Amino acid sequence: MKYTKILKSINKYLTDITTLLTNIFVFAVVSGLLFNDPFGVISSVSLLISNISDKGVAGLISLLVIVVYYKK
Repeated sequence: MKYTKILKSINKYLTDITTLLTNIFVFAVVSGLLFNDPFGVISSVSLLISNISDKGVAGLISLLVIVVYYKK
């Protein structure tokens, strides 16, 4: 029973970190669109998408996983 409490605590901590990082990423993308990409996020995303187009089906599946995760 002790271990389940510890695992729940760790899970909550990791969920909070993931939520925080998602919010930071969204802020970086919006500020990149508004202020000429000061953090370089837009160029990194475009590089990721260009690499996905080179890799074919595996890249498409990776992109779908990212989109599904982001919509949650």
